[in-house]
Amino acid sequence: MSELDPVTPAAADAHAAALHVAQVLRDRIVHGQIRAGDRIVERRVSAELAVSRTPVREALKLLEADGLIRISRNKGAQVTGLTAEEALHLFQVIGVLEGLAARRLATEADAGVMERLEGLHDRILFHYRRSQIEPYFEANSAAHDLIVASCGNPVLVGHHQRTMLMARRGRFMAIMSPSRWAQSVEEHEILMQALRARDADAAAAIWATHLRHTGETLAAVLRDEGRP
Repeated sequence: MSELDPVTPAAADAHAAALHVAQVLRDRIVHGQIRAGDRIVERRVSAELAVSRTPVREALKLLEADGLIRISRNKGAQVTGLTAEEALHLFQVIGVLEGLAARRLATEADAGVMERLEGLHDRILFHYRRSQIEPYFEANSAAHDLIVASCGNPVLVGHHQRTMLMARRGRFMAIMSPSRWAQSVEEHEILMQALRARDADAAAAIWATHLRHTGETLAAVLRDEGRP
């Protein structure tokens, strides 16, 4: 279809269905309901979500572009996974990106951004105190994304978005450790103190450390699963 061709209602509906299927599957992968190595069978997804197999195929292509699955002729669609070493390397990169974002935010965040961050931080503490891991994770992820989105560097934002497609599942796996979860909450509090004080060095340092700890915890989990 050229850029001058009209988009038919049927095509728009099919695209919307594919996006919906992709988001459902993406959430299940991130939350461990579909694990590394599991196969995603088109006909089962089609039946469960009450859509034709065409948007399911399109959704799988989107997930493959994200790096979350691998599609092969022999095995079909299979969820990818990280090794422990890959996890360490990945979160080293994320630590640099988010550390830089936190540094910039400490000096450039306006009152509106800080108000939104304070609200997310309150939600993080609320869900942590009640051991509500899934809503905690959503608030946690929203805080990370807001810090990056508000840092004023579009190149950083683009790189972070591509990198986090692979890392979001790992972040969820890491906080399944009670000790890491407690440590993570403490690190979020230290970051907020640095941002309130407009201390760029402290903000960058704690956020880089925060992501490094996530990578180290994830690597330990993966080694326990036999993925060195």
